[in-house]
Amino acid sequence: MSTARSIEDVEKLLADQRYVADRDLAVTIFLALALEKPLFLEGEAGVGKTEVAKVLAAGLRRRLIRLQCYEGLDVGHALYEWNYARQILHIRLAESRAKADDGADVEREIFSPSFLIKRPLLQAIEDDEGEPPVLLIDEIDRADEEFEAFLLEILSDFQVTVPEIGTFSAKRRPIVVLTSNRTREVHDALKRRCLYYWIDYPNVEREASIVTSKVPGVDARLAHEASAYVAALRSEPFFKVPGIAETIDWAAALVALGKTSLDEHTVAETIGCVLKYQEDVRRARDTNATARFEQSRRAARA
Repeated sequence: MSTARSIEDVEKLLADQRYVADRDLAVTIFLALALEKPLFLEGEAGVGKTEVAKVLAAGLRRRLIRLQCYEGLDVGHALYEWNYARQILHIRLAESRAKADDGADVEREIFSPSFLIKRPLLQAIEDDEGEPPVLLIDEIDRADEEFEAFLLEILSDFQVTVPEIGTFSAKRRPIVVLTSNRTREVHDALKRRCLYYWIDYPNVEREASIVTSKVPGVDARLAHEASAYVAALRSEPFFKVPGIAETIDWAAALVALGKTSLDEHTVAETIGCVLKYQEDVRRARDTNATARFEQSRRAARA
């Protein structure tokens, strides 16, 4: 499939890539593709936001270009920068054999496309071979507000000017997916340019379906019990509650141990697969452990 012409096509694409999703998400993705608008996905860490971009790239057979955001991210690392080491080497080679009036030629050469290092945003704009790529701008909430403002320009026109060379414009707009863990509010101006969707933690039944689709050989009972136990953990005030990725890792670990159902002893031994802070591990083992385990078993049987 190179494009999705209907909501049903998107649902099939997600299912083929083993991404379990609500129809609401399929509708939002379809509209983003049809209207050529960026898709803004927000939600807690580990609920599958980044995975949406990956399955779109795989399902539509597009190139995936990823820009991982972080504090201090600047234009040089997101858009382009000059290959200074190569420029200096070229200048020295030119000096060793050049005439005095060759200076202008050397300057033109070292500020040509062959000395330009294209970063993810420019790669996505310039990529005009075949179908447009999927551009994943991951965890935009980690970037500084100044970078957000710069991104507004890119998402409006999908073109950028390199003063020494000229303007690069996207012949066809890339499929853009932005994600945010909501560690801070992203500016409304950026959201207005996107279609928005909040990805929440799934209920036990849906998470068990995800685990079953992602973990080969997992017993259905084990998938339900592990999902119910993780759901119970999320209802308590842990420092960092587990995401879906942790549930999948835990289920895979339990399968590796030959388990087909949960027991309290195994939970205590393997809790480090889902909780990644010592304070949380200690709390899970020492506080309310039996009651939590029984609660999750009842929820799994419901």
